[in-house]
Amino acid sequence: MFKRHTLIAFFLVLMLALAGCGSNDPEPTATPAPAKPIAAPAASIVGDATAGEQVFMSVCIACHGLDGKGVTGLGKSLHASDSEFVRSKTDDEMVAFILKGRTPDDPLNTTGVGMPAKGGNPAITEQQLYDVVAYLRTLK
Repeated sequence: MFKRHTLIAFFLVLMLALAGCGSNDPEPTATPAPAKPIAAPAASIVGDATAGEQVFMSVCIACHGLDGKGVTGLGKSLHASDSEFVRSKTDDEMVAFILKGRTPDDPLNTTGVGMPAKGGNPAITEQQLYDVVAYLRTLK
């Protein structure tokens, strides 16, 4: 009798073990590794309008005037209300433009006067250019 119960118990355990093998449940899958974060685009440098005004008054004023409205025959107005160029450019694009400047023969140059790179002051830093652009954004 003991052998019979042992044999029955063995078959029950075997049947339970085999019952799980043919189930329709999906096999457990490994948890995927977390995705690597996508690098965000480099953030623009934030300019300081107060510092930018000081740079503007020492470098840009000669062609763009005390009020940024431009000096006839030299530099155009930098007020967003007057300048589609200033309105349409991002801060990064404005800084890139100032870094490069514009030659007198550039087809987009309407004054015939060149704008030197960095306003003619090679010592100006990129941060200072962002400051100048921040200041330009305040001109109304």
